[in-house]
Amino acid sequence: MHATTPLVPGASTQAEPVWQMRYLLFIAGMGGLLYGIDVGIIAGALPYLESTASLAWKLSTQQLGFIVAAVLLGSVLSSLFAGALADVIGRRWAMVLSGALFTLSIPLIALSDGYLPLLLGRLLQGVSGGLIGVVVPLYLAECLHAKHRGRGAALFQLLLTIGLVAAALIGLVQAHSVDAATEAAKSLPEAARGAAVFAAKDDAWRSIFWMCLTPGLVFTIGSLLLAESPRWLVQRGRIDAARRALLRTRAADEADAELRSMQQVHVAARGARRVAGDPLLSRRYVLPFLLACLILACTQATGINSVLAYAVNILNQAGLPGKTANMADVTLKVLNAVMTVVAVVLVDRKGRKFLLMLGSGGIVVALLAAGLLFNSAESGQRDVRAAVAAQVRADGLALRLDDATLLALGQQPGGPAMQLTLAYSYGEFTNVQTRRTDEPGLPLLQVARADTVQADSVIGAFFRRLHLNPFADPAAASDAPLRIEKAQLGVVPSATHGWQVALALCLFVASFAVGPGVCVWLALTELMPTRIRSNGMSVALLVNQFVSTLIAAVFLPTVGLHGYATMFFFWAGCTVVYFLTATFLLPETKGKTLEEIEAHFAR
Repeated sequence: MHATTPLVPGASTQAEPVWQMRYLLFIAGMGGLLYGIDVGIIAGALPYLESTASLAWKLSTQQLGFIVAAVLLGSVLSSLFAGALADVIGRRWAMVLSGALFTLSIPLIALSDGYLPLLLGRLLQGVSGGLIGVVVPLYLAECLHAKHRGRGAALFQLLLTIGLVAAALIGLVQAHSVDAATEAAKSLPEAARGAAVFAAKDDAWRSIFWMCLTPGLVFTIGSLLLAESPRWLVQRGRIDAARRALLRTRAADEADAELRSMQQVHVAARGARRVAGDPLLSRRYVLPFLLACLILACTQATGINSVLAYAVNILNQAGLPGKTANMADVTLKVLNAVMTVVAVVLVDRKGRKFLLMLGSGGIVVALLAAGLLFNSAESGQRDVRAAVAAQVRADGLALRLDDATLLALGQQPGGPAMQLTLAYSYGEFTNVQTRRTDEPGLPLLQVARADTVQADSVIGAFFRRLHLNPFADPAAASDAPLRIEKAQLGVVPSATHGWQVALALCLFVASFAVGPGVCVWLALTELMPTRIRSNGMSVALLVNQFVSTLIAAVFLPTVGLHGYATMFFFWAGCTVVYFLTATFLLPETKGKTLEEIEAHFAR
């Protein structure tokens, strides 16, 4: 895109601003698409990654959890400096950088041959996502007219949900490919059959990531052709450049009027910083900042990112087989996109407060329903820890869930499909594995110290030298005996039960899309006063991503030890806090300028 021709006040130039506005929204929307891919792509890849990498690279459940959570952790890290970076290099160059990092992460992940490069690639994706989550909403808030601000943020969320749909569809395509390869392998000898299925699954998760390369390139190149934020340019004293940026999306008279307003606000803010009566800890700054942080933390405490990332796993555990679970996952992501369109229509009509109350209330109902369904299934499981412990040999365990093992565990073979959930530890190192009797080939469940106790890390050794021990100590676990923490044997839930859980998740996703999904980005940009907006958004998103990372990292170990019902009930309790916050603390910001919202907290 070339710079527009300088305009004369009063000239009629409506066609080009309309086109330029659409381009701005398209590229900003592509940022939302990448953010959605960041969150959602692991859901389709994880089952195949778990099947192959856990065998080839001896990954533990905790390490798989770290791979899922790495994107969120990377977002936390980049959120620390995203606002400051956007202030230094500008909003546009920060967007270019975020797209370039995402693009670089794809080959690093898809070509990885071990845990470390895979983890680093996912961290790089997370760093990209954290930058996008701060900079793109900031760019939209500073470039869009007040009457379009709600729909602009909603469009970002809409493309985010489309990114989730795209990730789910990619996973579904690969699921069909793996199913076809598995079917074709049935005619092969047993050893060749296992190798063929392994190769198909390994190719599947790598292909899932390769397919994400194109949108990364589009966003990166497209961001280079955007104009810089006019408000950032005004802050840098580049008034002519700010006017040219405004002329890309506004008629000349509107651009000049808005430029004068920006200059007045900038002069007033600069003067306010010079007086002692406007400290950063004043009510007008602290209250909206804390409220935005609370809303963003509660948004992640609903469990939305973990549900989207682990959707296929959750539905598998609920009773839906592999391909069906992938199809249900696609349905969830499509529903998310459709309900976001509804939110786009409602957000500037019904208001932010109403949608947050409606959405958080629906989420509570959905999470309680899912928790009760899982509780009904998990309450029928039997404790077979003693029988499993009896099969431990030389601090190791190897069993296949065949008829002989079922008899040893007190279960008559020939009945419905059964599932064994095993949690074990060597000292402070823990892991969880599951096996089902309906798995092709009945893969061996093998427990060994070498596969569970990980080598010491530089970070862990550093903290231990300071007499702190936040990480498990390999030295202490080197001679610790194998301890069976939990062994539960139960019937695999029926497909009917699986669809009931899927319906509860549909209500959850629909409620989230209508309420928090759209309104959280508005809360992030609208509640923050001008003086602290970029850095305040960065810190608030840091809180948001920290909560999300923590939940994602503990998800697999928690559901392995305590069951899925526990996790859903915990999320429901957090969402009750969300509903109360939206009802009693959040002001309505519909139709108000950023200055009017700031004045509300100054009273």
